[in-house]
Amino acid sequence: MSVLPVSRSLDVRLMPDPGRVITKAFLPGEQVPSDGRTRLEAIVGRILGMDEALVGETLREVSEEFVGRHRDFDAVLRRHLEIVADRVTLPDHLSPERQLLIGAYCTHEYSIEAAALGNPSMVVAPDQSNLGAGETRFIMSLRAVGEGHISSIEFRCGVIDQDLGISLDATTRYAETGRREGADYDKGFFVTKMSELGALNDIAHCVLASLGSRFTMSELETALGGLDAGGADCIVSTETSHILHWLASSNYYIDFRQGSDISERVIFPAGPTESHGMEDVRLVRFVHDNGSVVYYGTYTAFDGHQILPQLLETTDFLRFRIATLSGPRARNKGIALFPRMLDGQFVALGRHDNVNNFVMRSADVRVWPEAQMIQEPKRPWEFVQLGNCGSPIETDEGWLVITHGVGPLRRYSLGAMLLDLDDPCRVIGHLKEPLLSPQADEREGYVPNVVYSCGSMVVGDHLVLPYGFADVGAAIATVPLDQLLSRLTGT
Repeated sequence: MSVLPVSRSLDVRLMPDPGRVITKAFLPGEQVPSDGRTRLEAIVGRILGMDEALVGETLREVSEEFVGRHRDFDAVLRRHLEIVADRVTLPDHLSPERQLLIGAYCTHEYSIEAAALGNPSMVVAPDQSNLGAGETRFIMSLRAVGEGHISSIEFRCGVIDQDLGISLDATTRYAETGRREGADYDKGFFVTKMSELGALNDIAHCVLASLGSRFTMSELETALGGLDAGGADCIVSTETSHILHWLASSNYYIDFRQGSDISERVIFPAGPTESHGMEDVRLVRFVHDNGSVVYYGTYTAFDGHQILPQLLETTDFLRFRIATLSGPRARNKGIALFPRMLDGQFVALGRHDNVNNFVMRSADVRVWPEAQMIQEPKRPWEFVQLGNCGSPIETDEGWLVITHGVGPLRRYSLGAMLLDLDDPCRVIGHLKEPLLSPQADEREGYVPNVVYSCGSMVVGDHLVLPYGFADVGAAIATVPLDQLLSRLTGT
């Protein structure tokens, strides 16, 4: 049988840029030196002891070196000054220059792409205005990996023309993390998740019973503050309070500045479940039965010890809701939503056993109680494990699913299968050989011998398949859709 014609784009190859930096608060450790002050107090004390001329000179040097690397640099320093003021008592009448200098000493840059940029997902962008005939604007998410192997989520925007010419918009020199705000919480979700965690004890029941069906972080903290007065067991109370607070902190909103370029927006870990990374977003443009459109992105949160599936949600890529998934099948990596509901239910691909592909169904996009296995490893290039490479794509012949398989030497290759439109648990066909494998110039990198994708799209009569290689960079391939489908249907 002839090999499918897969064309790798010569125009698009994304590589990590260590010059892409964000600012983070830098608060030195709280060790107490011999003089009884914390390190932070000692540093602030030294700044307070500077004469005003030296303060101005030092601040000017800092500004000359860093102001061009960050939008509204003074606002960054003032924001970090506020964090310091919560921990150290500051004099009332500090000069504006001294305030900014304290903020500067408590700020550091973090290179979000220092190690890698890859594992892309691609969707049709919300804005399709001002395009030429046959052109489609897309948004691509990427996994950026920085110092300490901490992963964050970046975005790029581009256009594909009718001849499959692909152009990416230029990235700006800035990167921003957005403003975080707390969510309002659903009591039923907390009951379900606390039960899954084995923490739905009498104390949790007591706290949740004092809250309404929906509540805020402030209301939760008030309820937790009443535990001591209730005479609850100290150890159990402390642990239960920690889990409730941890769960609430893992659900939040991120807002980005109006007018910012999409390449500037970085979703950096902000909740405890993702403190060590937000990995492999699988974006999908989801159309509800009433015609409304929302973009969902399932991703893997890693806290340094365990992984948890989470969900981001947006309509405009400016405001994002971040939420924890629950249910006995919301496990492991690689959940990918179908782009619409089937028979009144949300449907997703999953791999909760870390080996096989499953179809999951639920009435709630954040709770996944059941799954049915649809594929297990059968070929040498997938004997180690299978998984999906993004959300299914609806075609006339069925749901097209790009898969990945792991073979000898932990080599990752991409495959494909076709599911029935009405019953996605019925597999119509799958490729017997890989669709895409690492070629010679894609083997070497942070993780050798890997190609991996988190989501494709159809443009005209071609599948456009973005993929990461060797956990270092990203590229795009295209495949004639009719030839791929005919191979899957056996026609």
